[in-house]
Amino acid sequence: MNEFFTYVTDNHQQILSLLGQHIYLSILAVGIAVIIGVPLGILVSRNKTLSKPVIGTANVVQAVPSMALLGFLIPFVGIGSTPAIIMVVLYSLLPIVKNTYTGLTNIDRDILEAAKGIGLTNSQIMSKIQLPLAFPIIMAGVRISAVTAVGLMTIAAFVGAGGLGFLVFSGVNSVDTNKILAGAIPACILALLIDFAVGKLESGMSYTNKAKLASSKKRGWKNKKVLIPAAALLLVAGVSLAYFFSIAGAKEDKVTIGTKNFTEANILAHLVADLIEEKTDIEVERKLNLGGTNVVVSAINSGDIDMYIEYTGTGLVSIFKKEVTTDPDEAYEIVKKEFADKYNIKTLKPLGFNNTYTLAVTKETADQYGLETFSDLADASPELILGSTIEFTNRPDGLPGLVETYNMKFKDLRAIDGGLRYTALQNGESEVIDAFSTDGLIDEFDLKVLEDDKNFFPPYYAVPVVKEETLEKFPELEDAINLLAGKLTDETMRELNNKVDTDKQSPSKVARDYLIKEGFIR
Repeated sequence: MNEFFTYVTDNHQQILSLLGQHIYLSILAVGIAVIIGVPLGILVSRNKTLSKPVIGTANVVQAVPSMALLGFLIPFVGIGSTPAIIMVVLYSLLPIVKNTYTGLTNIDRDILEAAKGIGLTNSQIMSKIQLPLAFPIIMAGVRISAVTAVGLMTIAAFVGAGGLGFLVFSGVNSVDTNKILAGAIPACILALLIDFAVGKLESGMSYTNKAKLASSKKRGWKNKKVLIPAAALLLVAGVSLAYFFSIAGAKEDKVTIGTKNFTEANILAHLVADLIEEKTDIEVERKLNLGGTNVVVSAINSGDIDMYIEYTGTGLVSIFKKEVTTDPDEAYEIVKKEFADKYNIKTLKPLGFNNTYTLAVTKETADQYGLETFSDLADASPELILGSTIEFTNRPDGLPGLVETYNMKFKDLRAIDGGLRYTALQNGESEVIDAFSTDGLIDEFDLKVLEDDKNFFPPYYAVPVVKEETLEKFPELEDAINLLAGKLTDETMRELNNKVDTDKQSPSKVARDYLIKEGFIR
């Protein structure tokens, strides 16, 4: 627990910034859902033939997994806050529409007939009778949506929108409980505060309490049942607006660097970003932990990011579907040409290290089955469980290719993400994992790295890739980034990863300390 409080103290500025992002995104999404959902609920309450298809569609959307919905949206709207807000809006519509419809259609018919009898028009009946009476039920739907939105918005980090989910994703990838708690606890507290505030507002402004409110006004607002939650909501809205205006006031002369969702990618992004900001007047926005290769490639093609760090082997086999070559220079030239021809993206000079895929086991498993090479593992695979990343199970330079080359037939496959595969290995839930040769967690968990004796995996040299139009706008960018060319060895990268994964330092601090130590920045 002391470690957690130390982490929060040392990183309170980042946590507060992410909290501001989370509030802004949640409030905006729920606000849009209310603007759409309440009128839609009123519409279907007046036109019963529309109620089933509209509410049925909202039910279907609610049943779609959130990650699947995000994955569907990315090709159309890119990454960032837009797909996250759309996802939360869609999930928030059902309780708002349904509660609005239910509240309006369950009002006593005698009351409506009496309203017509005294000459009120349909619009007057809606505004003076139906909406006030249905208000508690409508607010209950808004309350459900608001609380759900806070939880759902943690997934926004998956598409680079920020928020408290960034800490959760980072913590999972680096097996850091403190990070996970630092993201999850504020999100839970925020959800409870919003639930309390909206609940009190709903109760205080209901039709049955209006007489009490009027009486309270006469007594000088001694009853503060409405003022307190209203003040709380205003505070939350104020934080949201402050974050919005901080976004609006951001510099336009900036480039955006994105990353995949693992420790090394985040360190490299900070290395490049800090170097650019030191050597040029360009501001760099960092969108970290966006997801796998396909997500990041989609992001740079849609213009959501301007650059990221790719690996030559990934580009060769996974992105461009080329034949495997073990020649590092040949792989680099093929990837460079393909990025330029197909995407108008320039591949800069390699950073120096080769972070190839590998397979790792505990030393106990290696001793038990006599494992030294991938071929040894193939013989023992029918008795072993593979716990790999989700992306590895689908890539041609991953499990499908390994199965074909080595004839591996594992007893079971458990696809999980990020650092969780190391935890699963330690807990005995799997015996084999995919890993990167520069992973800091390999040393932390004291694993045995097996030899790729048939040279299945191509070279995976890290290379920055940048949109050509970005380089045309900022020609000084290339020289700044290339200062890192050839400077990072396998040992250096493993050491930097270790500082994050084992010593629990932040990727930004590790990157900056390295640049200062090597004299790149002061």
